Amino acid sequence: MNSSVPASWAGALAGLLLAIAAAVGGFGALVGALVLGVIGWLVGAQAEGRIDVLGALGRRSRG
Repeated sequence: MNSSVPASWAGALAGLLLAIAAAVGGFGALVGALVLGVIGWLVGAQAEGRIDVLGALGRRSRG
């Protein structure tokens, strides 16, 4: 992806906008927006290949 905005930041922005649209004010909405923003950033960074989320979660085989 060759654009001026990295996919990780676009994902974080999308997560924040979804949280704002879904929430109705208060501290809980702020925390929800932050959590969804982090999740969006992680998805975008995974898509860019900057981080390996599945590797960080410790994907282990049962054998």
